[in-house]
Amino acid sequence: MKPIALTCGEPAGVGPELAAMAWREIAATSPFFWMGDPAHLPKGTPVAEINDAAEAKNAVRHGLPVLRHTFAGALTHGAPNPRHAADVIAVIARAVDLVSSGAASAVCTAPIHKKALQDGAGFAYPGHTEYLAALAGADLAVMMLASDQLRVVPVTIHIPLTDVPAQLNADLLRDTIRITHAALIRDFGVTAPRLAVAGLNPHAGEGGKMGREEIDLIAPVLETLRAEGLQIAGPLSADTMFHARARAGYDAAIAMYHDQALIPIKTLDFDRGVNVTLGLPFIRTSPDHGTAFDIAGQGKANPASLIEALKLATRMAAARVS
Repeated sequence: MKPIALTCGEPAGVGPELAAMAWREIAATSPFFWMGDPAHLPKGTPVAEINDAAEAKNAVRHGLPVLRHTFAGALTHGAPNPRHAADVIAVIARAVDLVSSGAASAVCTAPIHKKALQDGAGFAYPGHTEYLAALAGADLAVMMLASDQLRVVPVTIHIPLTDVPAQLNADLLRDTIRITHAALIRDFGVTAPRLAVAGLNPHAGEGGKMGREEIDLIAPVLETLRAEGLQIAGPLSADTMFHARARAGYDAAIAMYHDQALIPIKTLDFDRGVNVTLGLPFIRTSPDHGTAFDIAGQGKANPASLIEALKLATRMAAARVS
């Protein structure tokens, strides 16, 4: 299996130091190479510069394998440099090229700072997920948050809560569920996925008394998918979906909006949750946290989520080649 391409993310954040920590802990079992400027890594990090991805497997024994991408401008921890923005974006695009060509088995992305990219390079996307979908030419990229305790997918993502009912439609819901179902089979080894789908409103609308989206939109879509053979429960009241007994009854939960999905998983497993993008022609994972400017460069960052993201990318890649 080819190594994983780990992008540098925002250099002023915790991404570079997390990469060094991850190399020390899991390089032997989840081979990866880091893409970025070696000058941004913590002082004293053993670096093994490589010229192409194929060299990473042997280089990992000597240091963190680094595929160099030289950045313009100085680095100050906790303070994004606008001159870095274009290079952060270029590293992501370069990683996609490598995984698309087969040189890498997956892409794992360190956190970016969207405002820094917008201010410094006119970044036109709400986040990583949407940019990766554009690079891949994917019609729809679906965000899954995954841990050992829960997998959850929000149908709508980075939009104001007031915009959710308007954006939520039958095609989006149907496609999100189908993509999730297919990914569970292909990438997670779940032969007969069981899905639980939340309602939009409190108590799943309570028979129309608290909203009709469950009756008019969600339930008809679920009936169509059940007729295709999918195992789906719902629409369910979201406040009873995430306790331990409920989670034992499904392989992934489908939520209607961002916080409905992310609050449960961050409560259950804050440090080890992984962001997975489904619907792309390649594997992409990411730690489920931000740039943490307030602690960047201080050696306080917790590498658990990045380590889990690299491990999950390794397992997903192995599932695709098995």
